[in-house]
Amino acid sequence: MAVASANLPEKWDSISGILWTADLDGAGYSSPVVWGNKVFITSAFPEKVNPAPERGPGQGSPPQGGQGPQPGQTAPPQNIPDTSFKKELYRWEVKCFDLKTGKELWKQVAYSGAPKAGKNPNSTYACETPATDGKKLFAFFGMHGLCCYDLEGKLLWQKDFGTYNTQRGWGTGSSPIFYKDVIFIQFDNEENSFIVAINAATGDQKWRIQRDEKTTYSTPYIWKNKIRTELIAGGKTARSYDPETGKLLWELKAGGEQVIPSPVGHEELLFIGNAAGRETKAKLFAVKAGLDGDITDTGVAWVSEESGLGNPSPLLYKGLIYVIGGRGEIAVLDAATGALKYQKRINGIGAVWASPWGNNDIVYFLDEKGTTRGFKAGDSFELTAENKLIGKFWSSVAIAGNKYIFRGGDKLYCIGK
Repeated sequence: MAVASANLPEKWDSISGILWTADLDGAGYSSPVVWGNKVFITSAFPEKVNPAPERGPGQGSPPQGGQGPQPGQTAPPQNIPDTSFKKELYRWEVKCFDLKTGKELWKQVAYSGAPKAGKNPNSTYACETPATDGKKLFAFFGMHGLCCYDLEGKLLWQKDFGTYNTQRGWGTGSSPIFYKDVIFIQFDNEENSFIVAINAATGDQKWRIQRDEKTTYSTPYIWKNKIRTELIAGGKTARSYDPETGKLLWELKAGGEQVIPSPVGHEELLFIGNAAGRETKAKLFAVKAGLDGDITDTGVAWVSEESGLGNPSPLLYKGLIYVIGGRGEIAVLDAATGALKYQKRINGIGAVWASPWGNNDIVYFLDEKGTTRGFKAGDSFELTAENKLIGKFWSSVAIAGNKYIFRGGDKLYCIGK
C-alpha cells in the first residue's frame, strides 16, 4: 500500500517508539484493521490440541492472510486424509482494542468447538484479515464462517459457506473485501471453488459464481480503471468479474506455482501474477483496462519473468512496481514498460510474508523476525533503516494516521512518534 503521511515514524525498536503493546493469547496471521479509535484483530485460541506431529521431508510452510506457502515448497501426496483435527477444540475470537491506549474494549467468540477442517501445523485458524465499512466489521474464518458485528461487538448476522478439502489440508487464507455495501469472498478449494457476493446489511447472497480453480490464497481486488470497475480474482487462470452481477469479463492464464500475492493497479494497468516455485518462474503481467474474453495473448501490455514474485503482494508506488520475494529479494520494475530497474538481495533476512508499503519516498518491508527495512524509492537501491521488534511477524502492517500497528505472535504493537 502507498500512504502519504510525513508524520509516520521512521525509526523504532523494542524499546523506543512504542506507544503501547497488548498481549495476545490466541494465534492468528490475519492483519489488524483500524477504524477511528478502534483496532480489530481475529484469532483462534487452542483449548485442546493434539501433540505436534513430526515434520516430514518437504512439508511446506502454511498459507496465511492473503499469502501462502513459500515458493517451491511441497509435501508428499497423502492418500489417507488426516482427520486428527476433529479431536481438537478451539475458539475463534474477534477482539477490539483502543487505538490510543491498547486497552481491550471487547471480545466476541465467533465459533467454538472442533475445527471443521485441518490446517498446516505451522499455520493458524485465523488467517483471513477482517474488513469494515466503518459501521460493521466482517470477520471471516474460512470453513468456520463469516460473522458481521457492529463496532461495539454486537453480532448482526453470520454465514456458513460449507466445508471442503484444501490443498494438502493446509486450510484457507483469502480475506474478504468490501465494496458498495457488498462483501466479496473468494472461496477456492479442491472440491467446490466459487466467488460469492454477500449483502453487507443482511448477509443474504447477492450472486455466486462457480470457478474452475483449485485452492488459492490471494485476496480479490477491486480495480477501478479508466473504463469500468472490476472484481479481480487471482488463480492459475486470473479472472475479472462485474462486481454488480458476477458476469465474467476476462481471463488470463497466469501460471506460476502458488496463488498467493494479490494484484494491484491504477487506471491504465493491472499488475497480477502468482508466486514462483523451484522449477516454475513467476510471471508478472500488466493487463490493459477494459478488455473482454481470453486476454492471454492479446490483453497484456507487458510480462516480466524477472520480478521474482513470491509471498508478498507487489507494491505500486510513484510509477514503479516493487516486488519483495519470500526471502527478501528485491526487484524494482517500471510500471509502464515492465523494464527492470534493479534487483537486490540483502543477506540475513528472515522469510517475508507481509506485504510492503511506501511512505515519504521510502519503501518498507517486514520480515518474520520482526525487522522492518526501509530503502529509498527510485531507480537505485539505498538502505535507509532497519527497525527491530521482538516476536514472529507474518501479518501485514496497519496504518492509522501517524501510527503503525504491528501484529506479532503474542503481542500487538502500536508504533508512533
